[in-house]
Amino acid sequence: MYKEKVGVQMRNEPMNQISPKGLKVWRLYGVIHSTVILLISIGAGILNWWLEGPLWVLFICILVPLLYTYIFVYLFPKLRWLRWRYEVREQEIELQHGLFIVRRVLVPMVRVQHVDTQQGPILRKYDLASITISTAATNHTIPALITNEADELRSRISTLARVAEDDV
Repeated sequence: MYKEKVGVQMRNEPMNQISPKGLKVWRLYGVIHSTVILLISIGAGILNWWLEGPLWVLFICILVPLLYTYIFVYLFPKLRWLRWRYEVREQEIELQHGLFIVRRVLVPMVRVQHVDTQQGPILRKYDLASITISTAATNHTIPALITNEADELRSRISTLARVAEDDV
């Protein structure tokens, strides 16, 4: 109601969502991190048992990896995937992402200097790639796109950026 009075209109969120395979990749990263935490916790638990430490330390050595696994394998990847959106328009690129604080960024096409695609071994296994959009001041990444979509989007952004530059 207040926004209507002062004439401020909020745009709808960007239309495009990243691939559902991205959720699987982020969960896999969470499993890898959780495994490291589990190994550290097992080591701490064995050391505590060997030094005849207090029982509550063993409880923590069990609880921390379980909680960490839930948060970084299930909860955070799901929230991240649900919130990640992007849209490429003729004059700008809009990105929306965040876990608890949702950030929306507009990148003007005239500021785009170059566009890269990246694909590590895990992304390659799932036929995914990430796009990095570079400006003079910052880099913006759109993660976990299907490889063909990433290539097409990179070409489209590059073309739009050249057109925007020619118009200036």
